[in-house]
Amino acid sequence: MIARIRQLMRQSPLMLIGGTLVLGVALLALLAPWIAPYDPTDIDVSVILMPPSWQHWCGTDTLGRDVLSRMLYGARVSLAVGFVAVGISLVLGLILGAVAGFFGGRTDSILMRITDMVLCFPTFFLILAVIAFLEPSIWNIMIVIGLTSWMGVARLVRAEFLSLSRREFVLAAYSLGAGPVRLMWRYLLPNAMGPILVSAILGIAGAVLIESGLSFLGLGVQPPDASWGNILTDGKDNIQIAWWLSVYPGMAILTTVLGYNLLGEGLRDYFDPKLRQ
Repeated sequence: MIARIRQLMRQSPLMLIGGTLVLGVALLALLAPWIAPYDPTDIDVSVILMPPSWQHWCGTDTLGRDVLSRMLYGARVSLAVGFVAVGISLVLGLILGAVAGFFGGRTDSILMRITDMVLCFPTFFLILAVIAFLEPSIWNIMIVIGLTSWMGVARLVRAEFLSLSRREFVLAAYSLGAGPVRLMWRYLLPNAMGPILVSAILGIAGAVLIESGLSFLGLGVQPPDASWGNILTDGKDNIQIAWWLSVYPGMAILTTVLGYNLLGEGLRDYFDPKLRQ
């Protein structure tokens, strides 16, 4: 298994760089309770807006809270939102796309028209409209992002199933008596997992950006809980005197999104033989 991973990394430098960034951010998020120098909610009025120093490596915010500690705990929030939201969108997209691509005909037309209709709405503004009627919470954000991000997955799965369902091995399994569920689960889905996996990884990056944007606008994670987005809100209000409140969380978002995008691009190059040539 380790030799296989090394081979993949050698074949795709993008996957190596992206995987390293993603793994680094994930480890920092998982180890946050042990490596964070301070409690992210502790208020110390004696060090309000202190610039980066040996005492506070990334400075402090407008309430004297340690920015490094808040960023480490904010990484847990951002990654949790990314994984849960993408998980919800994958489940919905897989079910709708598989049914549309396998059965075709009127079923395909109805499901794809519904998908096209939802795609007509700008995703971020649709999320804003839904969040405005709900209590801001981390779980609501996860669910709303997941419920508004399944359309691309559904279209991708439909296209893969339309292509695969006419292959010889599927027709052979059908002639031997395999039912629709067995055909989709046993034969079609495993052969379509490459593009689906790439889409899921790129979707995590998008979910992190959406969560950060919602928190920046005050509609996401609510204080005193830490999020990269609400740290940036403090930075916006104090950009001229506290540059670290904008630079460090911005770099964290950039690094995370870049890591997932590079990892997704590397996997796409690996799964697509035409791109490897």
